[in-house]
Formats: sequence, structure tokens, C-alpha cells
Amino acid sequence: MSLAYLLSLLVSLGAMVLLDWRFRLFFWLDARRAAAVLTIGVVFLLVWDLSGIGLGIFYRGETGLMTGVQLAPELPLEELFFLTFLCYLTMNAVHGAERILHRGRNA
Repeated sequence: MSLAYLLSLLVSLGAMVLLDWRFRLFFWLDARRAAAVLTIGVVFLLVWDLSGIGLGIFYRGETGLMTGVQLAPELPLEELFFLTFLCYLTMNAVHGAERILHRGRNA
């Protein structure tokens, strides 16, 4: 059992929070809407994962870098944090790109 992967995901999530705070991209732009979008995205991807697991498409690979804690068969704890990171990263990137493109049009 190791916390290496989970810690790296938490550090990455922390970096997304710092970028969001610095540039007011997602939660610092509209926290209520951001929470709804993030929750919907994570739930959608969890359902996707569970469907893939149920169909035998997805499975948990064995590695010493993970905690070994599973939320469901073949669904490690780290997957929840990875999906949260993925959604947060995507929304920061979308809002950041919109801001850059908007500045380019107004220049």
C-alpha cells in the first residue's frame, strides 16, 4: 500500500485550485455553477467507468503506487480524485482559452 499516486493527484488538484484562484477561471468566477458543473462531470465519468467495469472493458491494474482502497470492484479510490482533477483541469483550460481568445479579438 502506497500513497504516492493519491498524493500526486492531490498536489495536481492543488495546482488547479491555485491557477483558478490566480486567474479567476472556474470556482472563483462562479462557485455555485462551478460546483454543479464539476459534480455533473465527475458523476458522468464515474457512471462511464462503472459501465465499462460492468462490461468487462475496464479493470484495475495492479501497482504498488496505489492505496489499495476500492470504492467498488475494480474502482480504486484514486479514480475519484483523477476524475475530479480531469474535470477541473478541463474547465480551467476552457475558461482560460476563452479569456485568451476574447483578448485576441479585442486587441
